[in-house]
Amino acid sequence: MSKIYVANAPCSWGTLEFEGLGGEQIGYRQMLDELAETGYTGTELGDWGYMPTDPAALHAELAARDLSMRGAFVPVALKDAAAREGGRAQAVKTARLLAAVAERDEAEHPPLLVLADDNGADPVRTRNAGRITPAMGLSDEAWQTFARGANSIAQAVHDETGLRTVFHHHCAGYVETPGEIARFLDLTDPALIGLVFDTGHYACGAGPGGCDAVLAGLDRFAERIWYVHFKDCHPVIAERAREVEWDYFEAVRRGIFCELGQGCVDFPVVLDWLHDRHYDGWVVVEQDVLPGMGAPRESARRNRAYLRTLGL
Repeated sequence: MSKIYVANAPCSWGTLEFEGLGGEQIGYRQMLDELAETGYTGTELGDWGYMPTDPAALHAELAARDLSMRGAFVPVALKDAAAREGGRAQAVKTARLLAAVAERDEAEHPPLLVLADDNGADPVRTRNAGRITPAMGLSDEAWQTFARGANSIAQAVHDETGLRTVFHHHCAGYVETPGEIARFLDLTDPALIGLVFDTGHYACGAGPGGCDAVLAGLDRFAERIWYVHFKDCHPVIAERAREVEWDYFEAVRRGIFCELGQGCVDFPVVLDWLHDRHYDGWVVVEQDVLPGMGAPRESARRNRAYLRTLGL
C-alpha cells in the first residue's frame, strides 16, 4: 500500500491567480490556520506575495502549524516567446523560495514547481472552457514555441534549485483537452517535466462525457503523472455551462468545482488507481472558488472528512 499525504491550497479559500476577480481575500494566516484545523498537513504557496517570500518567515509560519510546503503555481504565457524570459525568472525565484523552505524542513518529498499556461488570458479559450474544439487550439508553430518555453523553464528551475517541474493542464488555457495534454507531453522532455493530473479540470476539459474519462486519462498519462490534485466537477453545472455557454469564471462562480464526493469524479476508483501504481507522495485538495464565495473552512472540513471515509 502506497503512502499518500493530503494537502490543500489557497485556491480553496478564493486565492486564485487571476486578476480583477473582486471580493475580499482571506489573509494567509487565517487560511493556514483553517487549513491546519480542518486536518491537512500540507499547502501550496498561492500567488507570489500572498504568503511571506522570506524563507525563514515562511518556514516559521508553516512550522507553527506543522505544515509542509508542497508546491507553487506559476502561470506563464508560454505561446508567447517574448514572455519566456520573464516567466523563467519568476519560476526560478519561486523555486528558490520552495527549495529554501524545504531545506529548513528537511522534507522527505521535495516540493514541486507547478508550471501552467497563462490561463484565463485568451478570450476565446476563457469563453469556451469545457467545450474546446480543435479550431481553438494552437498552430504547429505555436505548439513548438509553447513546448520550448516549458522545457527551458523546467531546465532552469532544476539547474538553479534541483527541484522538478510539473505542468498543470487547466480549463481556460491552451492545454485543457485530453488531446492537448497528449500533444504537450509529446513535445516536452519527460526527464524535465511531469504532469499534475487534476481530476476536476480533466473531467471538465474533456467535454461531454468527461466525467467518465478520468480513469482513462490516468491510464493514458500514467508515466508522466508526478503529482495529483483532487478536485470534483459537478456534472449538472458542467452540462448547463455548455448549454448556455457560460465562460470559465461564470462556471466557477456557479459552483462547477464542488465539494469532493458531490460531483462526478469517482474518487474511490482514483485512489485505487494511485495505490495500484504505488503512488507515494501528496495529493492536494482543490475546490476552486472565487474570492468571497462559499464557506471555505467548512468545505475544507467536509472534503477532509470525505477523504477519511476512503482511508486517507
